[in-house]
Amino acid sequence: MKFKFILLFFFFILVLTHTAQEQEIKKGNVIFIHPDGTSLATFNAARLLYYGPDGFLNWDKLPRIGLYRGHVKNALAASSHSGATIHAYGTKVIKDSYGKDGKKTVTSRAGNNMSIMHEAIKSGLRTGIVNSGTIVEPGTGAFVAQSDSRDNYEDITEQIIKSGLDVIFCGGEEWLIPNNEIGFYGKVGKRKDGQNLLKWAEENGYKVIYTKDELNNLPKDTEKVIGIFAFADTYNAKSEEELKEAGLPNYNPNAPTVAEMTEKAIEILSNSDKNFFLVTEEEGTDNFGNNTNANGMLEALKRADDAIKAALDFYHENPNTLIITAADSEAGGMEVLGEPESVFPPNKILPAKDRHGYSLDGSTGSETLPFISQPDKNGNRFPFAICWSTTYDAVGANLIRGIGLNSFLINGNMDNTDVYKVMYAALFGKVLD
Repeated sequence: MKFKFILLFFFFILVLTHTAQEQEIKKGNVIFIHPDGTSLATFNAARLLYYGPDGFLNWDKLPRIGLYRGHVKNALAASSHSGATIHAYGTKVIKDSYGKDGKKTVTSRAGNNMSIMHEAIKSGLRTGIVNSGTIVEPGTGAFVAQSDSRDNYEDITEQIIKSGLDVIFCGGEEWLIPNNEIGFYGKVGKRKDGQNLLKWAEENGYKVIYTKDELNNLPKDTEKVIGIFAFADTYNAKSEEELKEAGLPNYNPNAPTVAEMTEKAIEILSNSDKNFFLVTEEEGTDNFGNNTNANGMLEALKRADDAIKAALDFYHENPNTLIITAADSEAGGMEVLGEPESVFPPNKILPAKDRHGYSLDGSTGSETLPFISQPDKNGNRFPFAICWSTTYDAVGANLIRGIGLNSFLINGNMDNTDVYKVMYAALFGKVLD
């Protein structure tokens, strides 16, 4: 009995020691990647198409997993702007919120009125945002702008440009130049206040760029840079049929991908003795999903996954880095239908709807040939279709995934406010209650 007691005592001490070591909080870099509108189901679809049923996405290489609860104050499903606000402030807000709680100032989980990005800027960390969409997209914008309405594009854009961020890569020239000036993309701006925010940026120490070549040729020691890679978005968020009729691709081939932007942002932000905080959003995943464009959404998912690879490549050389990824909702309710070839022959056009009336997409839209997976471990490839349940953002099977610094905090059943908690611990060395 005495011997068993001694063994139990030492086991208890061992557990306590391990827990204490695991709970040691350290400060470092944070890379938050927000593939908007994605879920377990959408990443499963991307895995099938690009790597096969036995393959691995870069998303799969993030070992820490939390089950994401995404409700807001007044609804079960978040909007893009309320979800982003919750990530940026770590506290619940109502659904119609952009950096605020409706029209009220937000008190953050840290007890102040600053977003986590504003706090990082104030603390002297290097900071940046990357978005495949226009500059006003809330997945990144709500980290540095506050507005009574997400439609206040002029004010939101001005706040982002003048926020103090070191790196801004996105689209959206339309809201950066006056409505009597023609911009780089040959179109007239939409600002009614007469401001040219790109000229303001250049006068205040920013290098302004527009092309993929300019991005690739940026020196590592660039201090402040704004890259505007489209007049609006870098993608064309329409259905497959609309894009085919207009002769448009899913993405503008002349714009850098979100992965290319993320890789360059990391290179610039990490080129100092300061830690950095980067927020990246692939917005095409959400917009193609809301347009029930399976071909576009799967391409967008691959681009988001490539951005995760850019972050992982940096992490493997710099382990004092947290990579965390999450989406606040699920766009379109995408599901994979994977039937045998006897049901989905690879050379036979799919029906427009399944037997219950839900919309089906093949490889190039409705009533087209099925998608074909990459080979499994036995070399077999399989046909599949994409089924849609809605055109809205749904309460989906969303996950928080991560790796690296303090990532043990990503665990089990987690609230959407906990994204802030995990990032805050890595940036400031404190776990908030």
